[in-house]
Amino acid sequence: MTDLTVDAAWHAAAEGEGPAPRFGPVERLAVLSDVHANVPALSAVLDEPEVRSADLVVFCGDLTWGSEPQRTAEIVQGLGSRAVLVRGNADRAVVELARGGRAAASPRDDWMPAQHSPATVDWLAGFPFTAVIEVTGLGAVRFCHGSPRSDTELLTPGTPPERLAEIRSVFAEPVLVSGHSHIQFDRVVAGLRNVNPGSLGLPYHDGVPGTAYWALFGPGVRLRRTGYDLAAAIAGCHRAGDPAADRIAGLLTAPPTVSEVTAHAEGLVFSD
Repeated sequence: MTDLTVDAAWHAAAEGEGPAPRFGPVERLAVLSDVHANVPALSAVLDEPEVRSADLVVFCGDLTWGSEPQRTAEIVQGLGSRAVLVRGNADRAVVELARGGRAAASPRDDWMPAQHSPATVDWLAGFPFTAVIEVTGLGAVRFCHGSPRSDTELLTPGTPPERLAEIRSVFAEPVLVSGHSHIQFDRVVAGLRNVNPGSLGLPYHDGVPGTAYWALFGPGVRLRRTGYDLAAAIAGCHRAGDPAADRIAGLLTAPPTVSEVTAHAEGLVFSD
């Protein structure tokens, strides 16, 4: 979830976008989500041996909406063809704000697009809504940000079976990887395995501050966490002049708990 104005509209694949791109089969995937331009956290996770050796590194949206977006884009672009990226609501927002498709509703909305080069905005605009990867031991896995229905739909450890069954009806794969709620979990409900790797750059969790959350796929699913330099991340927020620097620093040092976020998100269902 971001600090964008709440909009209950569904935001699915863009008109004319075509089917989800498909990859694989592959042996190992590193799965990262909700980086939110936290460069120290991103650098720490990308330096993990299992990430460096992974066949692909999948990013489940909300890559650059944060204090160091241009540097984040450059780091991920450096992964070349190993990087698979799907569009988050914040990635969509950057493009909309930069191209005049959305009115700024906060000082950060005004500030954010200018932190991206025109080429980076074009790059974000090319992210697909979902992607499917064949993973040895797991089969076909669908990756999205919110859900396969909308990049603003919130899935949590408490999402009821009835809503998951509705979501399950719109795609065929047995495993769904989603982000957006910033909570790490792995659950099977209504015949669907739903995994959230957790947020790498702005997690909502019960653990130690300065922890980035991610996952490793193949042949099973391993939920992972990596420590990073929290002081450097907070300093980066202030150095960049991020209008939300104080609020982000607060979320990084004293994040809301999993139970708090789950209750809040399930009350919203959709949040931009």
